Amino acid sequence: MTAQNDDRETLTQLGRSTPMPQSPEEAELERVPAPHKGKQYVVRFTAPEFTSLCPVTAQPDFAHLVIDYIPRDWIVESKSLKLYLTSFRNHGAFHEDCSVTIAETLVKLLDPVWLRIGAYWYPRGGMPIDVFWQTGLPPEGVWIPAQDVPGYRGRG
Repeated sequence: MTAQNDDRETLTQLGRSTPMPQSPEEAELERVPAPHKGKQYVVRFTAPEFTSLCPVTAQPDFAHLVIDYIPRDWIVESKSLKLYLTSFRNHGAFHEDCSVTIAETLVKLLDPVWLRIGAYWYPRGGMPIDVFWQTGLPPEGVWIPAQDVPGYRGRG
């Protein structure tokens, strides 16, 4: 479930002991007002140790996620995002579903000017599956750095 908070006083997780949600549906993503409304800047979150479960074998899958977005009125509260991403650890879904679900959930919560996700999945069976999604073209004049996650060649 996703909560849409208007100010910091309503945050339920930041500064508190918070148990790990057992599924993305149980996770509570929170937001706070963007500190620089009207300015276009990129916020980047990198999760190099993202995990989920294969929905068929229940074996773990690992990915390096890079999420970039340009805020409009809201930014995601980072602890809630960490807990949300961690909740996929027990969640069975294909790479494509995990990647696009995360992006769409953030778009629904934040209504950003622009958002993209690069999900660089480590191989199982010798083949990585990388998933890329974005809301559209980024606005002109905004510096958006490359994600700089090397293509698979051992990725290390």
